[in-house]
Amino acid sequence: MSPAQVFQFALAGLTANKLRSALTTLGILIGVGSVILLVAVGNGSSQSVQNAISSLGTSSITVLHTQGAAGSTSTTTAFAEPQNLTVQDAQALASAQGVASVSPAVSASETLDNGASSDSGVSLTGTYPSYFPAEDDTLSAGAYFTTQEVNTAQDVVVLGSEAASDLFGTANPVGKSVLVAGIPFTVVGVLAEKGASGLSSADNTAVAPLTTVQDELTGFGTLNDIVVLAKSATLVNTVEGEITSILDLRHHETAADADFDVLSASSLLSTATSTAHTFTVLLGAVAAISLLVGGIGITNIMLVTVTERTREIGIRKAIGATPGVILAQFLTEATVLSMAGGALGVLAGLIGTRFQIVGVKPVLVPLSIPLALGVSMLIGLTFGGFPANRAANMRPADALRYE
Repeated sequence: MSPAQVFQFALAGLTANKLRSALTTLGILIGVGSVILLVAVGNGSSQSVQNAISSLGTSSITVLHTQGAAGSTSTTTAFAEPQNLTVQDAQALASAQGVASVSPAVSASETLDNGASSDSGVSLTGTYPSYFPAEDDTLSAGAYFTTQEVNTAQDVVVLGSEAASDLFGTANPVGKSVLVAGIPFTVVGVLAEKGASGLSSADNTAVAPLTTVQDELTGFGTLNDIVVLAKSATLVNTVEGEITSILDLRHHETAADADFDVLSASSLLSTATSTAHTFTVLLGAVAAISLLVGGIGITNIMLVTVTERTREIGIRKAIGATPGVILAQFLTEATVLSMAGGALGVLAGLIGTRFQIVGVKPVLVPLSIPLALGVSMLIGLTFGGFPANRAANMRPADALRYE
């Protein structure tokens, strides 16, 4: 019997019970579609995080205040308790070689109001003008506040694009007044859009002079962080070491009980990329379980099919069909079911990537398509193998006596 005839017999067997074949195909469709879509979600989330970190600038370094090692009893330190990050620390870091600028910063979540509308949960940062180039911020309207305005604690603010849109719509907010926690500030500039990072937005922000924010909102306690801009990306590692040395001396700390962390965009990007890769693999593995379930479904359906067609198998063998022909027919049936489900699953996955899922825009991984199709074919051959082998090994006399 030719391969074409075997394929024809296989199709005839599948169309004999259309509902059963459709439900079996559906199981593979869900599995393949899930693999493609979830891997795309993981990849989209990874790219979103990478874009957000890259927007910080490759030469940017952030010094964060921490609580130090809990319960530290180091005898090498002069202070038992962690110290605050201060403006004086920032000034000391400015003297390090390779440093282009230093921007001390405090932050708070505040509600902004312009009388007609309000925006809650705005990320307010108090800092110096050098903060903007360090964070790779650009203006879409107006100007940054100046060092003079920092020195005199002026009530001025630069809004992120989302905050500006929420408060003023399409109108230009520059020169207008906005209440920050009930205190009137004059808008001097609007930042260009930076985009979202996963579920959060980098544009629902406001930046004001450090002295103003400390005097009127946060108080003069610890800085939340110090943003350091290296003169070039190649000097980042050197500058990180200098920062650590300077702050260790100023705070009388050791690496074991340091009350600060030094993070660069490059190190954050490396960590985020590794984490996102693990997350994507995990999502793909979870989706692959549904493919396994679909494979088990193929085995069950094909076993039922072989049992129902036992007399047919006996007749075909009695008139000369070889075990190889019977094996090929049932393997073809299982593979056709699996491949049909795989093709429809690819289509469903491609459609799914056109929509945002939990705030993430899926980004298709091209390799996932041939991989999913290959796995669906392998599932057809593997899980259809046992029923097909059972049919091929039936003795004609036993098959003909089957009721």
